[in-house]
Amino acid sequence: MTMPEGTAALLEVIALDAADARAARDGGADRLELVSDMAADGLTPTVETFREIRAAVALPLRVMLRLSDGFAAGGTSGVTALVDRATRLRAAGAREFVLGFLDPEGDPDLDTLKRLADVLDGCAWTFHRAVDRSRDREALRAQLDGLPGLDTYLTAGAAGGVDEGLTVLCEEAAREGGPGYTQRLLVGGGLRLDHLPALRAAGISAFHIGGAARPAGWDGPVDAAAVERWREALG
Repeated sequence: MTMPEGTAALLEVIALDAADARAARDGGADRLELVSDMAADGLTPTVETFREIRAAVALPLRVMLRLSDGFAAGGTSGVTALVDRATRLRAAGAREFVLGFLDPEGDPDLDTLKRLADVLDGCAWTFHRAVDRSRDREALRAQLDGLPGLDTYLTAGAAGGVDEGLTVLCEEAAREGGPGYTQRLLVGGGLRLDHLPALRAAGISAFHIGGAARPAGWDGPVDAAAVERWREALG
């Protein structure tokens, strides 16, 4: 799944609304992650917001499935609500998703993940940064390997961000294609432009930005010029 250094890489940008989506597109984003409520680190957007963004841009859209802060699914009622939201988003045209749930011990919540994978019925999905909070990231990847639709891990390599996780990211990139490592590595979480040389040299070819696309912070919109700087740096 890696690409040689110097070739174009995938750039994914967080979008909260249609204006964000258009700015990210204009700056050269390849794909969007659709969320709401970044004060809770990104929750599921409404179906209406998905439709507005889908109408605004033709870029691939990965929609967050997460209804509360943290990485617990929320018990029986929480899982039922997630299934309902996923079903309604699919009916509205969503075909790519982002999700990731842990149990109280920090292991993957396999029952919830399998149930949602069944509902998504082959749709591509990313396991998000819950991997960085897991008890054992290698064991998690082994347990999730083979789940239908799982094609990407969004990770900073460590809970504290790319500064802390850079070595882990490079080590995992070297294992891509091996058992438990067939999914693409999508790097995000405290990612800065100065991290790119080491990450690209390791063969990593997919990058995710949120705050880096918003010079005014999360209260401001995505800035096309900021996205363009990342696009130019990645090729």
